[in-house]
Amino acid sequence: MADAILHGVVRSIIERSGSSIFQQIGSIWGVKVELEKMNRTVSTIRAVLHDAEEQQDESHQVKDWLLKLRDAVFDADDLLSEFSTHVLQQKVMDSEVSTFFSSSNQVAFGLKMAPKIKAMRRRLDDIAKDRKNFKLKLEDRPVETRVVTRGRETHSFVRKEEVIGREKDKKAIIDLLLDFDTEENVSFISIVGMGGLGKTTLVQYVYNDEEVTAYFELKMWVCVSDVFDVKAIVEKIIESATKKKPQNLEMDQLQDVLRKNLNQKYLLVMDDVWNEDEEKWCSLRTLLLGGSKGSKVLVTTRTELVADITSTVSPYFLKGLLENQSWSLFKQMTLGKKQEIVNPNLEAIGREIVEKCCGVPLAIKTIGRVLYFKKTEAEWLYIKNELPNVIQLRDGIIPVLKLSYNYLPSHLKCCFAYCSLFPKNYLIDKFTLIQLWIAQGFIQSSEENLQLEDVANEYFMDLHWRSFFQEAVEDQGRNMFFKMHDLIHDLAQSISRIECTLFDSNAKNVNEKVCHLSFPSYRSSFFKENLTLLVKANKIRTFILTSYPYLTSFD
Repeated sequence: MADAILHGVVRSIIERSGSSIFQQIGSIWGVKVELEKMNRTVSTIRAVLHDAEEQQDESHQVKDWLLKLRDAVFDADDLLSEFSTHVLQQKVMDSEVSTFFSSSNQVAFGLKMAPKIKAMRRRLDDIAKDRKNFKLKLEDRPVETRVVTRGRETHSFVRKEEVIGREKDKKAIIDLLLDFDTEENVSFISIVGMGGLGKTTLVQYVYNDEEVTAYFELKMWVCVSDVFDVKAIVEKIIESATKKKPQNLEMDQLQDVLRKNLNQKYLLVMDDVWNEDEEKWCSLRTLLLGGSKGSKVLVTTRTELVADITSTVSPYFLKGLLENQSWSLFKQMTLGKKQEIVNPNLEAIGREIVEKCCGVPLAIKTIGRVLYFKKTEAEWLYIKNELPNVIQLRDGIIPVLKLSYNYLPSHLKCCFAYCSLFPKNYLIDKFTLIQLWIAQGFIQSSEENLQLEDVANEYFMDLHWRSFFQEAVEDQGRNMFFKMHDLIHDLAQSISRIECTLFDSNAKNVNEKVCHLSFPSYRSSFFKENLTLLVKANKIRTFILTSYPYLTSFD
């Protein structure tokens, strides 16, 4: 996977090389044409990045191409930074820009920079030409608007014995569904939580409850998933209500059939909703308002943004399982019907594994499936030590969480990946993080009157609403300190790869190509012992000494 931060740097190069100030100075230094060519070349490369990241796991040649591209892109960004830094320095020294442009020193600097820019442009051109060897596909839409489609399909059934630790949540949801004291005939309720928490399982559990079945005259289940196509969703609702698939009906005919079927007290589950387009939602919502009083639409989603659009009541935020609930689920997955671990050493290892799963049912189930056929202490210890790799299995938790990442616009992807620099359970200062994002060029504003800090704050809140950040402490409304869920942190590390390195006691070496590095300064002896390793990393753009206290408990 091409690194998220690489996308951010590519975007920064395109915006900077195409800016009016660069073009103006480029004209004076005789490199305007070179900057324009560089801009076009990098734009072309950007258009195939997504396809390259999809292919690199299957092709070593594409992977090598991406590594060459990465080195060139970061060198180009450094060159443009040198360019812009010199301009800023001279602006401070000279009272007028005209003085800066006419200075003989600038002629000398221009003569120095021109061959560097030309050489860099040729280097990028060569890499861009190589892309044709791999038949990389051009992205026909901007990355920010690209829809990440997938083939997920859910259903309404779950066996009662498969659901552990959700009785309290079940009761809370049922109370909302059976609440008749509402102003609207049809109420919309959202269940929000990160991937893997078991939102679908909980709703299946509620959907099949006897009291719920007796209360509603009609129950329907629809899996919405990525593409929010109103016509397709209406067809699914009709099929769920009538058990017959509509055949060749136009939208006007479909809405008529739908409203006739909903003219009763109904429950509609819309599972796995990602749509953040309020206009699309309203066009569907209008067709659902004909139900009798007490009708409910229950939506599951990963993002608070979706809940804000869809809900008419406060969203229900699903949390992880408690420790004893997690342990019960773990035993069920590893032992089957035999519910007790006889070996006390195995139990101790198992409880450590469960603790690392942070109450996320999908993570516990993934590990449990791996351990089901492993019976020795050595095997369990190995899995415990290799836990980050185990949860990245094809059917594990990281691929599930990565769906949320895939759905992010590119400007948020690089900001999120950068957060892998902070250790797990670490209280991150929002203000500090925003300044770091700005310093790296991740924050861009198309409006001159809009401060970068304000744009960065919007980026932060967007990630927070999408469940990537968890709010921890607010400093009297002035600032926020937050943390990342351990599994979300694992996701960030799996995405950032060599771009960002969190150097801790488990690190054996520092990759020479690393650009962003954090180091635990509170362990001074460890820092001194490994200082020589840092010398190898000569392309560092960020060096963070993590010295703040860790968060020991978080609710």
